[in-house]
Amino acid sequence: MDEMRLYTLDEAHGEFARKLNGEVWELLETTDRSSVDDERMLYAAWASAYHWLRVGTAVHHQRAEWLLSRVYAVLGDAPAAITHARRCLELTETSPGEMEPFDLAYASEAIARASALAGDEHEATRYLKLAREAGTRIVNAEDRQIFEGDLNGGNWYGIA
Repeated sequence: MDEMRLYTLDEAHGEFARKLNGEVWELLETTDRSSVDDERMLYAAWASAYHWLRVGTAVHHQRAEWLLSRVYAVLGDAPAAITHARRCLELTETSPGEMEPFDLAYASEAIARASALAGDEHEATRYLKLAREAGTRIVNAEDRQIFEGDLNGGNWYGIA
């Protein structure tokens, strides 16, 4: 039986942020999601972002914006995907000391994918190239492999 644990408010925010983020990833990786699952995925992404805003760093905020952009792209909402992708990139650029090449690569990927969904081939191609270049600067091999898997996965809406 699980033991009961008391959390401080900040610890609870962090725990909820992590667990909700994991739930979003599980739903993103589910191939036969229902409309109820899609709704849960969207709300979980927003809830995770909220909790990170309470206790996280600029990196947590940036990554939460990336996740919102990905969820909206998967759901086919180009304007929302672009809004969150741009916010992700803005946070990356305004807090460069806190970001890793990993974060720049993902921010560029988000703009590329959202732009592809919106039918903006020029912007999608431009940011896809930037994402690939940033990906080569990811030093940690495991992080680079995760990024490349995400970059090469999912729907690119006709952009190669």
